[in-house]
Amino acid sequence: MEDSEIVKLFLERNEDAIAEVSAKYKGYCFAIALNILGSKEDAEECVNDTLLKAWDMVPPHKPETLSTFLGKITRNIAIDRHRRSLAEKRGSGEAAMAFDELAEIISGSTDVESETERRELLSEINSFLGKLPEHKRNIFMCRYWYYDSIRDIASEFGLSESNVSVILNRTRHKLREYLKRKGY
Repeated sequence: MEDSEIVKLFLERNEDAIAEVSAKYKGYCFAIALNILGSKEDAEECVNDTLLKAWDMVPPHKPETLSTFLGKITRNIAIDRHRRSLAEKRGSGEAAMAFDELAEIISGSTDVESETERRELLSEINSFLGKLPEHKRNIFMCRYWYYDSIRDIASEFGLSESNVSVILNRTRHKLREYLKRKGY
């Protein structure tokens, strides 16, 4: 079923929308959650939470790109779950390593006063990413959006792990310098 038809089911509050989304995007959402959480059980729960959240959000939202909409919901739920888990036991995994790699560049402030600054920062990061060569942008996004391991990224792009690490390190450095020039 086409995404527009699935969104229409959501808007009509037809419960078949959940079954259609699950059939089409469950694996995609599971992969995102698993990369962040590292646990199949937690990832499955996260996917179920994603389906419920999507049901609650459409309407009023009408996503133009359903996969991105679901991926963002899954990612946010998984990150929240991961943060709670870290607070409880201070564990580690791909998400923790990725957070650490970006921590010195981007602060995790969430107070209301910084919302405008956060949006401006996101706009600058998107601008920076838009100027990168496509393969470097894709490698960066695989690591910091999907939390893919360096090994998986290397395999996907046909590169060595050390090459991927160097690309990520250089891209982070360039991002840091770019943001410094922009006043961040």
